[in-house]
Amino acid sequence: MSEDTFYYNEFSSYLRSVFDCKVQKITLDGGFTCPNRDGKLGRGGCTYCNNRTFNPAYCHKHLPVAEQMKEGIAFFAHKYPTMKYLAYFQAYTNTYDSLENLKSRYEEAIAVNGCVGIVIGTRPDCMPEELLDYLQELQTRTFVLVEYGIESTNDKTLLRINRGHDYACAVDAVNRTAARGIPVGAHIILGLPGEGKEELMHQATVLSQLPLTTLKLHQLQLIKGTVMADEYAANPDDFSLFALDDYIETVIDYIERLRPDIVLERFASQSPKELLIAPDWGIKNHEMVDKVKKRMRQRHTWQGKAYCK
Repeated sequence: MSEDTFYYNEFSSYLRSVFDCKVQKITLDGGFTCPNRDGKLGRGGCTYCNNRTFNPAYCHKHLPVAEQMKEGIAFFAHKYPTMKYLAYFQAYTNTYDSLENLKSRYEEAIAVNGCVGIVIGTRPDCMPEELLDYLQELQTRTFVLVEYGIESTNDKTLLRINRGHDYACAVDAVNRTAARGIPVGAHIILGLPGEGKEELMHQATVLSQLPLTTLKLHQLQLIKGTVMADEYAANPDDFSLFALDDYIETVIDYIERLRPDIVLERFASQSPKELLIAPDWGIKNHEMVDKVKKRMRQRHTWQGKAYCK
């Protein structure tokens, strides 16, 4: 295959199609919590979750959103003086507050010089219609992308990891958001307990039926301080953690079954080493991308090769 052969839809190419400049996400902590932590749905959160893995070194949640943006911009600006930025609300559930407070945080972020859009990470059970009304209006002024943590399409898995919603809830949220003309992203964890290879391949087909713009794939990571870490310590045989080469093959098999136009943003997560129990592959995200592309080239394959409507 030649160097310009299509392997999959890359997020960087998607951004270039939207913006006429280089764009970087700035991760923000809006000070929100989660209905699966504060008692509305449950306590303790999802069994795999430790939000300390989300925020980079430059993100200081005690600072106002605008100051976080400015610190993030300063972190990157020396390398790329002409770069523009997306305000990325990532930690916890970034649509879980009053509409007034949400709008205040979002507007504060996009008002920072150099910000050209906003990315909002949230749960599918936390997207009221009045917020969609606002986001639909907001995208007439700036770029908007909503990312939903779907994690699995299997209701038994969602119950086991204490997710607090079923897959039908995710389908509803994605459809309602896309119907407003707002780009929609999804986050999926590969390797959750009880989900084998056949289940994951079926999952790719199921997800392809949703009007998704982007998709993030992450390997299951066992993180210190989580319920799942305790479960693993008590019953390690319940888990089948990926070796690196096996994960790459699984990701490629998954990509083959995805709808060809879905934009793939990530293949793996990189948690802080001091919090990570397993699997510890010792590679960075860009190295993972290189390995996936190399193996796809060797396999003479591409996104959607095995896609069936």
